[in-house]
Amino acid sequence: MQTFNLIATCAAGIEALVGKELRDLGYETQVENGRVRFQGTAKDILTANLWLRTADRIKIVVGEFKAFTFDELFEKTKALDWGSLLPMDAKFPMEGRSRNSKLHSVPDAQAIAKKAVVSKLTDVYHRRTRFPETGALFPLEVVINKDKVMLTLDTTGSSLFKRGYRVAKGIAPLKENMAAALIMLTSWKTDMPFVDPMCGSGTLPIEAALIGRNIAPGFNRDFQCESWDWIPDELAAQVRDEADAKADYDSELQIFASDIDGNMVEATKQNAQEAGLFYDIKYKQLAVQDFKTDLKNGVVVSNPPYGERMSDKESIVRLYHQMGQVFKPLTTWSKYFLTSDLEFEKHYGQKATKKRKLYNGSLRTDYFQYWGHPDFRKDHQND
Repeated sequence: MQTFNLIATCAAGIEALVGKELRDLGYETQVENGRVRFQGTAKDILTANLWLRTADRIKIVVGEFKAFTFDELFEKTKALDWGSLLPMDAKFPMEGRSRNSKLHSVPDAQAIAKKAVVSKLTDVYHRRTRFPETGALFPLEVVINKDKVMLTLDTTGSSLFKRGYRVAKGIAPLKENMAAALIMLTSWKTDMPFVDPMCGSGTLPIEAALIGRNIAPGFNRDFQCESWDWIPDELAAQVRDEADAKADYDSELQIFASDIDGNMVEATKQNAQEAGLFYDIKYKQLAVQDFKTDLKNGVVVSNPPYGERMSDKESIVRLYHQMGQVFKPLTTWSKYFLTSDLEFEKHYGQKATKKRKLYNGSLRTDYFQYWGHPDFRKDHQND
């Protein structure tokens, strides 16, 4: 079976998480800005698409080379082995990007790369007429950075954050792969309580349940490569069967989702139902200042409102202050909050143990981490 050079693309700041996920799956990796390189077969392409929680896409690197002229771009693109990837009826649109390169015109780079692929396929399939492009979709991209060209084929289709369970949305929903990354950056283990007190449409608790049950995040969706003739249906079925066999449907989970807005609690229920995880989460309409718990050694993870508009600032400051009053006394718990408000610590009333810069979409945010001191002593009653 052919081995491909592959990249898993991801948001800035979480490359190390994607690398760890791939290593946990058994691959050797090379972590770079915005992507992680690895190698694999068609089965590995399906496996990575199915299992990666924090990546955006899995792409085949068809070729890489330096190019300073459009003639070079054409000839070196044409020299690549397109015939083994693209059938005669393939639909192969060419996207493009260019930075800090002599070939700075993206439309020209796209057109010339596409023309080179057509020229190669003309030779491979001995055609003299235009290719119909009526078959399966093979999304190509030419990326030029500092005069180095990378040509890729996207195996994923819709981004991996689209798990397929979001049927009800909140005002500013957190992407599913970012939610998974936030959880994976915490100290949470699946036998510990997990709380999101501002759950919105439920992305964080649902992703926690997926992790807790060891359910492949891509299990309920399709990938672009599954429509390709060189990836057999039986191979895709085998990979999904293997994933299903690894799921843990028996362990007890303590995952709590609450929000002041009852509509958001209902949205969380709808999305959890769609994900098949309705009974793994406990739901409650609750304001942050009313949160109480007798549980120990838990983790709070939340993406509270940011207050980007000045009109919201006063209420956001008040919310952050309430969060501090409620969560600071929970000394055995660790707390993690994502916000773009750089004064969060001041409003919360406590300096974070650690901060990590992340991008929520295009918005720069900080992940404020407050590490607790777990108490694993057993409670003894007096004789």
